[in-house]
Formats: sequence, C-alpha cells, structure tokens
Amino acid sequence: MGLRLEALEISAPDIVAAWRGIEDGRFISVRREVRRRAGLGSAELVVAQLAAVADALASVVASLPVAAFALPGGEGDWNVAQALGHTAEARAGLAMAGGLAASGRWPADAAAVVPSVPGAADATRETLLRRLATSQRVIERAGRQIAGHEEEPCPLEHPLVGRLRCGEWLLFAGVHDLMHLEQLENLERAERQRLEASPP
Repeated sequence: MGLRLEALEISAPDIVAAWRGIEDGRFISVRREVRRRAGLGSAELVVAQLAAVADALASVVASLPVAAFALPGGEGDWNVAQALGHTAEARAGLAMAGGLAASGRWPADAAAVVPSVPGAADATRETLLRRLATSQRVIERAGRQIAGHEEEPCPLEHPLVGRLRCGEWLLFAGVHDLMHLEQLENLERAERQRLEASPP
C-alpha cells in the first residue's frame, strides 16, 4: 500500500474499509461494507472523505513528470491521462446519479451506464487537476441532495456493480477512486525504482 492510501485510512476510513474487499478479492465484502457505512446520515461524512481522496489523486497528478501521463495507466491499454480522466468522470457521475435519485429528478430516459470509458489520452496536468476539482464540486452538490435520503433506492443499473442505494453510490465513488489510486501509486513506485536503478 502506498503512502497516500495509508494516509487515507485516517482521513477516509469508510472508503478505505470498503475498498479493502477489492484489494483482497472479496467483492461481496465490498457491497457489505458499502451498505453498512452508507446509511442514514452518512452523506456529509462521506463527502468529506471523498475530498480527502480527491486531494490524494491531485497529489499524484501534481507529482508525476509530464512524460508519465503517456505511460500505461494500469487499466487495460489506457495511459495514465486516460485513467485519471476516467476517474474524475466516474466519481462525479456516480455521485450525481445518487443525487438525482434522492431529489426525485431521475430522468426517465437515462442512458445505461457504460463502464470503463477512458478519459482523453492527451489530457494535460492542468486539465486533469481542473477535472478533479470539478468532480469534487459535483460530489458536494450531490451530497447535499442525498443527505437524509441515503437509504432510498437509486435506479442506476451498473453492469458490474448492479444497483445500490443513493448513499451507497456516493461511497462507492470513493471505492472506485481508490482502485485507480492504487494503480497510479504502483506506477509511481515503479518509476522511482527505475530511476534509482539507472546509472547517473
């Protein structure tokens, strides 16, 4: 586990606890932890934890050398820019779905979720930082809508996750973030080791 993920055990404990099921290959425990930790009254706390996760993702974006954005991003054939762009879009989209359902504004013609859509391959550091900041503003707005409605059903049907409640989608957005943060921290570590092993 990287240093950022270790730090998030303190600043985002509910998200990290749910994510650990994926780390251990136990997806059923992810759903169980998400259900247990995203109950009535949880939205405000989860939004604050998602802010800590956004800061950790932004820290990766800020620290990577420019050339690293074109390197493999740990997800299929995506590069780092694509993985980060996808992460920003997904966290906003999942939270927005919960917010729309909680506020009774779920569109009748809502499109089906298409997982694993990459971000732009040539996204710059500045663009990615901006998209992460925007995603957190979307999350904060959705969190206000979800507050008090965390246990209400959400019509969002995800082909990999199925259906979750409004508050559960908010928490699961953070679980998804950590999946990609772990990939990026592994990349960072590999790059650091490569540079240390290179002759001066």
